[in-house]
Amino acid sequence: MRVLVAEDTYALAVQLRARLEEDSHSVDVALDGEQALYSAETEFYDAIVLDLGLPKLDGLTVLRRLRAAGRTTPVLILTARSGWSDKVDGLNAGADDYLAKPFAIAELLARVNALIRRSHGQTVTIFETGNLRIDIARQTVTVDGQPAVLTALEFKLLAALAHNIGQPVSKTRLTEHLYAQDFDRDSNTLEVIVSRLRRKLGEEAIATLRGKGYVLIARRDGATAGT
Repeated sequence: MRVLVAEDTYALAVQLRARLEEDSHSVDVALDGEQALYSAETEFYDAIVLDLGLPKLDGLTVLRRLRAAGRTTPVLILTARSGWSDKVDGLNAGADDYLAKPFAIAELLARVNALIRRSHGQTVTIFETGNLRIDIARQTVTVDGQPAVLTALEFKLLAALAHNIGQPVSKTRLTEHLYAQDFDRDSNTLEVIVSRLRRKLGEEAIATLRGKGYVLIARRDGATAGT
């Protein structure tokens, strides 16, 4: 999934980006509030990690403007441990969750993933369809019970399709999920990744719908989602 990290402490922002990318997310970073607001208004994100103490435009103002504009992207706010009033203000402004600094990166990952699952109407991390089993949390894939070795980009694309199993996902949205803003996006690369996935998972696993994108086929002989 695609995540925006709005954090002005550069070292922390880089650390969060690295860990989220390890967790198969595509990540953009904003180091101030103006950049965060512009990115959130002009790009699609599955979740936003928003520090309230941003320069130029504070995080609370960013959040209020996004919600006033009708943006429903899940937002996890970061606050100072002593800033209990900031937590209350953030939640009242439309934040979906909060973490007090300092925090464990593993907890942030878990909370971001939970927000994304809820926003997609899902509380599960395991998807099964036919002979294919995808475990989002463990980042593992099996075909007929045997592990399939996927690259980071291959798994990231497959996870995006799994969260929309049976429904087409446009090439534009998939490309946005795969690559951050500062990456040279190439639609041909997307086609290559899909081709590699078909070779590893079976040609029938992913279908191309002309003008609509790609879809992970939900097969009746095992199209389920589990906890």
